[in-house]
Amino acid sequence: MKIQSKITLLFLLLSGGILILLSASIFYFAYKFSFDDFYKRLEARVNILAEVNLFPGAKSEATQEVRNKYLEKLDSEKGYFLSVDSNNKVKTPAGSNIRNKLIQNILSNGSAQYRNNNTFYAGSVFTKDGSRYIVIVSASNPAGFQEMKDLQEILIYGFLVAMILIYFIGKIFSFYTFQPVRRIINNVKNITANNLHFRLDELSGKDEIAELSFTFNDMLNRLETAFETQNNFVSNASHELRTPLTIISSEVELALNKQDLNPHQREILNTVYAESEKLGQILNSLLTLAQSGFDGKRQNWESIRMDELLLTASESVKRVHPDSNIFINLENLPDDEKLLYVKGNSNLLRLAINNIISNACKYSDNRMVTVALLAENNKIIVSIKDQGIGIPKTELQHIFEPFFRASNAHDYEGHGVGLPLTLNIIRLHKGSLGISSEVGVGTEIKIFLPVE
Repeated sequence: MKIQSKITLLFLLLSGGILILLSASIFYFAYKFSFDDFYKRLEARVNILAEVNLFPGAKSEATQEVRNKYLEKLDSEKGYFLSVDSNNKVKTPAGSNIRNKLIQNILSNGSAQYRNNNTFYAGSVFTKDGSRYIVIVSASNPAGFQEMKDLQEILIYGFLVAMILIYFIGKIFSFYTFQPVRRIINNVKNITANNLHFRLDELSGKDEIAELSFTFNDMLNRLETAFETQNNFVSNASHELRTPLTIISSEVELALNKQDLNPHQREILNTVYAESEKLGQILNSLLTLAQSGFDGKRQNWESIRMDELLLTASESVKRVHPDSNIFINLENLPDDEKLLYVKGNSNLLRLAINNIISNACKYSDNRMVTVALLAENNKIIVSIKDQGIGIPKTELQHIFEPFFRASNAHDYEGHGVGLPLTLNIIRLHKGSLGISSEVGVGTEIKIFLPVE
């Protein structure tokens, strides 16, 4: 998940949590206010009922008249006037649904309130002439419950609408927040080894984005310096190292042409000549390995048809190793010829495939080597399979390291730079290598290259 999406989600969750707390608070206080108000209305009726029953006469009649004139009749309103005996016993009328707990709370506290589903009770203790009486009024509050239900629906729908709005606001907010980061990413993607002189725009602020831009530019400065140093080394090494080697080989070759050499001297000169030639091969491989690490745009890039390249590579190997046994399997070629083309440098790709085929022939003692070509999922796959000595599983992870040679390959001539060079070339062409091997059975290497 991208950071922009994470920020949008976090913004949504935080805002949702705040809205839930706000909605719950609103509902709680509205609920409490509504029911407290209804209890107060019941308590007013308790006082009126007590006035009418305890003090009959003109005053009570006036009170009753005011009550009938100005106080609305509540739903299912009922009044109870109960006497308390000397033992604090109260006889409740049948069918009143008055709980004994409510009676005890009224006697203990002087007044009490109670609710049973949608029926509310309020009662108080009154004293007259040494006798105690309990007055209780009950009623239902459907309007209050309906108000709470309507408020609950409003809060729920309001919460859902608010969450949708917050989501889109969060998307817009995160989009504009990360716009400078996206600009940096797009600029960095366009920088390669061939244009390391490009730099990101320096931002005037002192925030993290400006610091990131400055850090990238600083890194590009170091990379450009490193690439120039490597390029200079490769260019200079090609001349400075090859020249003395060429002189040594030439002088030794001239010395070998003399007829007055004794056998011991000739053997020494032959050894020097062979080792100088071997050193020259190692030098050429190392220089090619170093050069293959560049971007490749310095090379000549062209459209390459892979089946033709495989045939050319196999012929090159046969010229160097006439006893090699190579079979090119082209049975699985795609019907669309466009799927056979890759973009790259033909010399480098031929060198990479030559290395793999040569190794397959060498380590299989010229037994059959099968080279197959197919196209799948917009990729060209080259499979090179031999019947050679194989590679121990514990050593497979090291075979692409320069100068590494498998423990069972010391009887074969090699320098350990062929596969690292091949891997560099394939990576240069945006491809990858896969390898499977079993000791005594053989090795299969697959090259995956993107179709042009």
